[in-house]
Amino acid sequence: MKNNIHTFVILAYKESPFLENCVKSILNQSKSSSVLIATTTPNSYISRIANKHHIKIVTGRHTNIGGDFDFAIHSAVTPLVTVAHQDDVYKNNYAEQVITAYEKHPNSSIIFTDYFEIRDNTNIYTNTNLKIKRILLIPIRLKKSLKSSLAKRQILRFGCTICCPSVTFVAKNCPSKIFSSNFQCNVDWHAWEKLSKQKGAFTYIPTPLMGHRISQETTTTDIIKQGIRTKEDYELFRRFWPKPIARVITKLYKTSEKSNSLEH
Repeated sequence: MKNNIHTFVILAYKESPFLENCVKSILNQSKSSSVLIATTTPNSYISRIANKHHIKIVTGRHTNIGGDFDFAIHSAVTPLVTVAHQDDVYKNNYAEQVITAYEKHPNSSIIFTDYFEIRDNTNIYTNTNLKIKRILLIPIRLKKSLKSSLAKRQILRFGCTICCPSVTFVAKNCPSKIFSSNFQCNVDWHAWEKLSKQKGAFTYIPTPLMGHRISQETTTTDIIKQGIRTKEDYELFRRFWPKPIARVITKLYKTSEKSNSLEH
């Protein structure tokens, strides 16, 4: 029986070869959730997979990346919404653990989990990128839930430590527009920075409950090549640090871009 608390909204775009794997991981949850596919690029490929697994498709008009995410969130009617990226997968206890965390911390705006990376179809639970993010998340690992704006911003000041597809949104505690912005690469980091200044706790489950696929063919890789990533990094670091410090941190980030190790 499906729970009436949580929905997975799979944000589908064009024709991802990994979409069905994502769908299967979501349908295999220990606590069954409602499932939708949201897309601004409807096509026969997405329709075929949706029909095969009896999943409803909702379509919207593409504006920008942030707008697509907000559209996906508002497609659901349950209190909890997870926007699943089409290339990623979820462990079968993801929904169950998120619902349990919500019951303990109903004042949360977001509930997010640890994650592993998928590179060349290999699951990677530990690498430099993941180690750094886990270190930066120590304040929330210790408390599990951060309520104050100062505490929430502390885990964001050195970069985007929150993996977007690992996040579940508590709709009643979030604004109507979370992601809408002019950012192309750091649309998620910008969203967390925005939420950090508002009411609603950040709640963390320190267990890798989903896998985020890292590919050299991603949009993020193209944006890095264009230099957009560096400009956006600096703009966001400026929201946490004075200009000189922001410049230094941005330069350090840029050295890691060749390997795309800060993909999030």
